[in-house]
Amino acid sequence: MWSTQLCRIPITAFLGSISKQHTLRAAQKSCTFVRVQQCSQNTRTAFSRRVQKRTSLKEKAMAPAGGKAFQIGNAVAAGSSAVGIGALCFYGLGLSNEAGAVDRALLWSQEVRQRIRATYMYFGGSVALTAMSAMAVVRTPALMNLAMKNSWLAIGASFAAMIGTGMLCRSIPYKEGLGAKQLAWMLHSGVIGMVIAPISLMGGPLLMRAAWYTAGVVGGLSTLAMCAPSEKFLNMGAPLTIGLGMVIVSSLGTMFFPPATALGAGLYSISVYGGVVLFGMFLLYDTQKIIKNAEHHPSYSPVPYDPVNQSIGIYLDTINIFIRLAMILGNNRKK
Repeated sequence: MWSTQLCRIPITAFLGSISKQHTLRAAQKSCTFVRVQQCSQNTRTAFSRRVQKRTSLKEKAMAPAGGKAFQIGNAVAAGSSAVGIGALCFYGLGLSNEAGAVDRALLWSQEVRQRIRATYMYFGGSVALTAMSAMAVVRTPALMNLAMKNSWLAIGASFAAMIGTGMLCRSIPYKEGLGAKQLAWMLHSGVIGMVIAPISLMGGPLLMRAAWYTAGVVGGLSTLAMCAPSEKFLNMGAPLTIGLGMVIVSSLGTMFFPPATALGAGLYSISVYGGVVLFGMFLLYDTQKIIKNAEHHPSYSPVPYDPVNQSIGIYLDTINIFIRLAMILGNNRKK
């Protein structure tokens, strides 16, 4: 019996080792399979998480817009108005140690006064021509339908017409009286009036309110620029250019992301509320630039002082402020 057992020990031990090896191999295979399965599951889980994260970001961007973006825009506009009023009081009361343009106005020569007067005459004429052009387009159904086309071709043609007529007007040398420069200036103002004519659909009373608000903003900022030191706002050229790029990108973004979405509402707020602040600062910059050029342009220069080109800057600032104020009033009316 023992011999049998002794003879079987190696066999049973060998068989046991074989069975153990098979068991270990099977266990290793099963563990390997489990690990591979777990790795594949982890990979799928990580991939699904990434997809869910991407989807969630997209959903957040395209989610229905809340009122937070517009509240921030209103707060920025209100804060900028408060800063502007405070600066106007500070410089208007003569609390600054530096002299402003209003302090030097008594020392201006008749030539400088005539230059500034001519510049603002062309500015007022541009606004009047734009208003008359817009009214003529509104009363002409064919032109109104052309101005209201929303295709990419129509948008591109509108931009090309505004930029082209503006470049043409600036490139022609200035001569007093009615000439090519003045005709190009009238054409440029008329084209802008045609482009902004569809804003009349917002209603006459609302546009009148926007016009009065624009007059108040432009008058207040012009007075601030007159009272402030001469170089105070002329150093803002680079920041204003960066801000203009942001507003342009935001305005283009609203073509692809409607304001009803969260991302579209943010872009819309930057374009509208940020645009009001930006073009208000541009108005300060352009006003002081007009005064500086009128004071320092040589009297015997072969190139005469050009009041038409000088007025285009404040004219475009005013148009942009008016459009954005009308949009803000329209949004408040919808609420």
